[in-house]
Amino acid sequence: MNDKKYKFNLIVILGATATGKTNLAVKIADKYNGEIISADSRQIYKRLNIGTGKDYDEYVINDKKIHYHLIDIIEPDIDYSVFQFQNDFKRAYNKIRSKNKIPILCGGTGLYIESILLDYPLNDIEPNYELRKKLETKSINSLLKLAGEQFIKNSNESELNNRRRIIRFIEKLNQPKRKPKQVIKIDNPLIIGTNFARTIIREKIEKRLIKRLNEGLVEEVKGLLNNGISSNRLESIGLEYKFVSQYLDKIYTKDEFILKLTTGIQQFAKRQLSWFRRMERRKLKIHWVDNADFNTSCKIIENKIF
Repeated sequence: MNDKKYKFNLIVILGATATGKTNLAVKIADKYNGEIISADSRQIYKRLNIGTGKDYDEYVINDKKIHYHLIDIIEPDIDYSVFQFQNDFKRAYNKIRSKNKIPILCGGTGLYIESILLDYPLNDIEPNYELRKKLETKSINSLLKLAGEQFIKNSNESELNNRRRIIRFIEKLNQPKRKPKQVIKIDNPLIIGTNFARTIIREKIEKRLIKRLNEGLVEEVKGLLNNGISSNRLESIGLEYKFVSQYLDKIYTKDEFILKLTTGIQQFAKRQLSWFRRMERRKLKIHWVDNADFNTSCKIIENKIF
C-alpha cells in the first residue's frame, strides 16, 4: 500500500454516535491513500439520508472525493444480516487492496466491526424473499410437510408452531450450494476510537438533532411512508425513524418526540461505548483519541510503519 509498509492490513475508526468518526476517517484516507468501508447498520439503506447522517459532502476533502463503500446499497424494506455485511465487507476490502490502497472500516455498529475483527462464524443462508412470499400463505401443516420428517423429529412443540422457524428451515433446504466461505484474515488491525467526555457527546447529540430537524428529517420520514415503507418497518430501523414515525402517528407531541428521541440517542451512545469496552475485554486493542484529533491519530498510524 503506497510506498510504505504497514504493520496492519486494516484501519478501524470507531466511536459513539456524533463523535466525528467520518470526518476523521476521511482525513486519514486522504493522507494515507485509503478508501472507507462503512460499518453503519442504517446507512446501508437507500433514501434514509438525514436520519442516518449521510453527509456526502464530508467525503470531499481538498477538492478530492474519498471513495466509500456499503452506503446506499439496499432498499429500506429489505432485511440485512451480519453475514451479508461480512460478505460485502470482504468484497470491498479486496477491491481496495487490489488498488494498493488502505481499507478503512469506519462506523459505530459494534456488531459489524466485531464480526470482521473476530471473524464471526455465521449462518451462511441468505434470505429467499420470493420463496418466503409463497410460503407465507400456507398453513402450519402444509409448511411442516414441506419441512419434512427430519425437522419434525428434531423440533419441540413450540418450534413446530413457529412459522418463521419452519419457513427458515425450508429456505435452508432450498438454498443452492455455495462456494466455500471466502476467508480474509485481519492479522493486525489498527483500531482508533474517537473519545469525548460524555457531557460533550450529549451536547453534540442535541445540536445534531436540531440540525437534522431543520434539514427536513420529519419530511424525509413522511416521504418514506408515502412511498410504501410501513411505520412498523421504520420503527424496527429505530431511533430517528421510530420516533418521527410515532410523532406522525400522533402518539407523541412534537416536544415529547424530540425529548424521547434525544434521550434514546443518548442511551444508544452509552450502549455503543459499552460494546467497545467489551471488545477491549476480548483483547482487541483500541487506541482512544481525545476529541477525534487528527494529528494524534496520525502519530498512532506512523508508529505502525516499518
